Amino acid sequence: MFERLYLWTLSLAARRSAQVWLAVVAFIESSFFLIPADVLFVPMALAKPQRAYRLALIATVFSTLGGIAGYALGYYAFDALARPVLAFYGKLDAFEQLRACAGPDTTLLLLTTSGLAHLPPIKVVTILAGAVHIGLGFFVLSCILARGARFLALAFLLRRYGETIRHFIEKRLKLIALGGAALLILLYFGLKLLTGSGQMFTC
Repeated sequence: MFERLYLWTLSLAARRSAQVWLAVVAFIESSFFLIPADVLFVPMALAKPQRAYRLALIATVFSTLGGIAGYALGYYAFDALARPVLAFYGKLDAFEQLRACAGPDTTLLLLTTSGLAHLPPIKVVTILAGAVHIGLGFFVLSCILARGARFLALAFLLRRYGETIRHFIEKRLKLIALGGAALLILLYFGLKLLTGSGQMFTC
């Protein structure tokens, strides 16, 4: 099922309505869809590199809007809607473990790593943020910064290097993004440690 869904998503890049589909996939990825928007974004940016930054903007805006939808699922309808979605993807147990320990700092860490490197999947973190009642303004800002950084980095690389960078993006970019996220997190928690404030885990 995953492979068929992946190939179907990839095929959307060749359609005349590809930009609309990019917005749709970026939106639903952040709340319940299995395939990341990158699958669609990369071939579209390669086909028309002059539109790469425009595509990055579309993906960022609609990924953030989808994140707000996921947040609302967690905040208002966790038992009715969010729980079945997480159970369908086999993420419910992992989610419950995260929710049991999630303080504000933990959620910040997860929003950063999921936005930059899809670890854990962004749909899990958006629902978590709503379920633990993280401030909506803080949540939206973190989505814009993390997802925007990822899509803009992809746009820059694809516009500058074209097809030659595709293998690198598919095999190495996640590791680099995760490393960058880890550096930012270390800096953040280093400052928290120096000031003697903040708690990463609540259990």
